[in-house]
Amino acid sequence: MSGAVDLTALKERADAQRAASQSRGPAPQSPPSAAPGHAGQTPPAGGGPAVIDVTDATFETDVIERSTRQLVVVDLWATWCGPCKQLSPILESLAAQANGAWVLAKVDVDANPGIAQAFRAQSIPMVIAIAQGQPVTAFQGVQPAGQVAAWIDDILAKVGHTFTGAPGEAVDEPVVDERMAAADDKMNAGDFAGALEAYKAIVAEEPGNLEAASLVRNLEFMIRASAHDPSIVQTAAPGDVDAQLAAADVLLANQQPEAAFDRIIALVKVASGDDRTAARTRLLELFELFDPAEPFVVTARRKLASALF
Repeated sequence: MSGAVDLTALKERADAQRAASQSRGPAPQSPPSAAPGHAGQTPPAGGGPAVIDVTDATFETDVIERSTRQLVVVDLWATWCGPCKQLSPILESLAAQANGAWVLAKVDVDANPGIAQAFRAQSIPMVIAIAQGQPVTAFQGVQPAGQVAAWIDDILAKVGHTFTGAPGEAVDEPVVDERMAAADDKMNAGDFAGALEAYKAIVAEEPGNLEAASLVRNLEFMIRASAHDPSIVQTAAPGDVDAQLAAADVLLANQQPEAAFDRIIALVKVASGDDRTAARTRLLELFELFDPAEPFVVTARRKLASALF
């Protein structure tokens, strides 16, 4: 999502409100009170609240700055929203159980329309994961607790290593995986075949290593695509399965995923037997190179389902 959402306006608005507040002098302090909707929320063992209420004025500090230290999950909600009342307790419960791995930032969109506008929210509830000051992925509508937990776990697996921890907190030196470092060195030196074999060996030893598995998929694609003659896009015969798959590789390598996917889907529509299976299998492999929430992936999956059934 980072390329589609600009949070600069929220930062500027917060700066302006903070400057105006300072010019008026300090406001009288009032006793702290529990936030509506999650009164008595138990702080995580890691310190700090599990759930916070965020406004246009506090967004920069409570979300953007905080997201450099821990994952921030923003919940856009409203008092009149029925589905929000179903989802919010799920999010709050998961946040309380997270032991500080992430924090839930609740935003009342009626009181803070600037945040909703920044995220281009078409409907609520809308939930956005923020890391390093940028939105990384989101979903809308009510989701089961297990699905939300899996969504957050997947995000942490991908970006958890980027967080610095709480301010002033001692940060442990990252543990270097010598196997990954050696494979990385081969890739950086241009030995893609050697790097691929090294990453494959890591996956064989450690099937749960998502980073190595992702690198295997990307390197396999890159090596295969680079072996094709770029002119195959124009010369591939309509019924030539191998040529059409090669053309799709070239299109994808040239940053044209929609055209690449459509090329294979067209092949699925007219092919049969083993040829159809090969085309479908290749398309599913290419999907794995992208975030499954990417709009062009979602659209292509829908087209594939229509072509198959």
